[in-house]
Amino acid sequence: MAGILYVVATPIGNLEDVTLRALRILRDVSLIAAEDTRRTARLLQHYSISTRTTSLHEHNEREKTTKLIERLRGGESIALVSDAGTPLISDPGQMLVAAARDAGIRVEAVPGPSAVMAAVSASGLPAAPFTFLGFPPNRSKDRAAWFDILGRQRALCVFFEAPHRFRQALDDLERVFGPDHHVGVGRELTKAHEELVIRPIHALRAHFIEPKGEFVLLVPPAKETSVESIPLPSAAELRIELWHITETTGAKGRGALKILAERYGRPVNALYELIAADRNRGHKT
Repeated sequence: MAGILYVVATPIGNLEDVTLRALRILRDVSLIAAEDTRRTARLLQHYSISTRTTSLHEHNEREKTTKLIERLRGGESIALVSDAGTPLISDPGQMLVAAARDAGIRVEAVPGPSAVMAAVSASGLPAAPFTFLGFPPNRSKDRAAWFDILGRQRALCVFFEAPHRFRQALDDLERVFGPDHHVGVGRELTKAHEELVIRPIHALRAHFIEPKGEFVLLVPPAKETSVESIPLPSAAELRIELWHITETTGAKGRGALKILAERYGRPVNALYELIAADRNRGHKT
């Protein structure tokens, strides 16, 4: 009988933020696949857990997945953990989880801490619905397009940013929304020096003079007058937005097109024809 792959959420800072079920499973499994075994060791030592660990990160996930699937098939149960928070939320592990499901191996989520949910729940910003976007791209051209798409969202957007790119993110947001748009910033959530502030972009730049720690940004949508007033981007940009909707919401086909159509107040069929025509032109060139 095959083992079980447990996807276990671990604390994002405060080591007390861990469930009793998570601790039991970390003790009971045969192996813990950790993004960083050194960081996971601190949690295990704190709770006197002696389970063996193995690394599973973006550079070795393809190689390690095959071996871990073999162990699962052999009856061993494995816990998947990330550096902090809920695995697969901008962390490695998707390849292993997908392979386990394809192999008919049972996968169980052990829910718990999440920087995204911590920031959204404590911000007081309208979050029904909200969209999680992960990390912005690093390359300047891709990054500019990414923030342009964010600026056209009609719901709260949440994303992560590294400290050395945080001020650049404020510059990108100011370009899209203007300096007076209010943005929420969570820094070092649940840790000793945590803070969650909601201020205009220009005030955030003055507040975070030397950004340090891990950042979560919450960006409310721009104030809009009417959907019909939103200009329609080029077909190529619409294709990028459609791909982004598919990646972030899980919607596919006509469902993703419907979200895009509602965003711009246009008929679904009209957008489909525009995007299809652009795709066909691309195939001919």
